[in-house]
Amino acid sequence: MRSLLFAGASRPDLVAKLDRAGADAAIVDLEDAVPVAGKNEARAALPELVASVARTPVLVRVNAATTEWFDADLDAVAELGEAVAGVVVSKVEAPGELESAAGRLGEGAVVIAGIESARGVAQVEALLEAGASACYFGAEDYIADLGGRRTAEGTEALYARSRVALAARLAGVAALDQVVTDFRDDGAFERDAAAGRDLGYRGKLCIHPAQVPIANRVFSASEEELARARGILAAWEEGTARGIAAVEFEGEMIDGPAIRMARDTIERAG
Repeated sequence: MRSLLFAGASRPDLVAKLDRAGADAAIVDLEDAVPVAGKNEARAALPELVASVARTPVLVRVNAATTEWFDADLDAVAELGEAVAGVVVSKVEAPGELESAAGRLGEGAVVIAGIESARGVAQVEALLEAGASACYFGAEDYIADLGGRRTAEGTEALYARSRVALAARLAGVAALDQVVTDFRDDGAFERDAAAGRDLGYRGKLCIHPAQVPIANRVFSASEEELARARGILAAWEEGTARGIAAVEFEGEMIDGPAIRMARDTIERAG
C-alpha cells in the first residue's frame, strides 16, 4: 500500500470519486472527517458509500475505542463483509482494541492500527503484536496530545515517527507515513514522503487526490534505482562465486546491508 486516500463518510460526493485517484487503497472515514452530530448518519450510509467505490480496495476508519461510537462502528463494518478489505482503528492505545476489531471482522480482514497519541507511541511495540496487519503514524494528533507545536521541519515528531517505523519492522507489518495537511504544496508532500521512505515507511496517507501519484512514485522504485539494485546484486553474485564477501560496484564497497537494500528496491518495484 503505497498510497491510502481518505474521504469523509459525510461526503458521499468525495467517496464516489475515490476510484479516479489511482490510490492503492481508499479509506472511508467515520472519525475526524465526520462531525459529532453526523456520526450515526454517516455510519448508516456505509453500505451505499462502499458500493460507490468499484475498483479500489476500501477500508473504513472507525472512531477510537474510548468513544461512544466504537462498537457500533465495528458492527457496521463487520456487516459489510467482503465488500470492505478491513478496518482502520484510530488512536489505538491498548492491545484489546485491535483484538476486538480482528475478532469481529474475521480471518483475512486487514486491521490497520493508528498510532497517534503519546500513549500509543510509548507502547507501540506491544500494540503491533496484537493482530495489526499494518499501522500508520499520525503526527498531528500525536503532537497535539503531547502539547507540542508542528513545524515545517518536523523534528518535533521525528522520534515518534522513527519509533513507529522501527516497531513495525520488528512486528513484521507495513508502516504507513503521516499526512501532509497542506494539500496545495506538492513539493512539501514529496519531500515528506521521501523522508518517510528513508525512515522505512512503505506508503503514505493522502488527504487529497493530487497527493496520490506522488506517493505512488516515491514509495515505488524508479527505473534508475531498479537498474542500480540489479547491478549491485549481479556484482555481489559474481563476487560470491569467487568467494568474496564484499565487492566493488561503481566505486563503492558492497556487502550485506547494500544487498538487503537492493532486494528491498526490487521488491518495491514488484
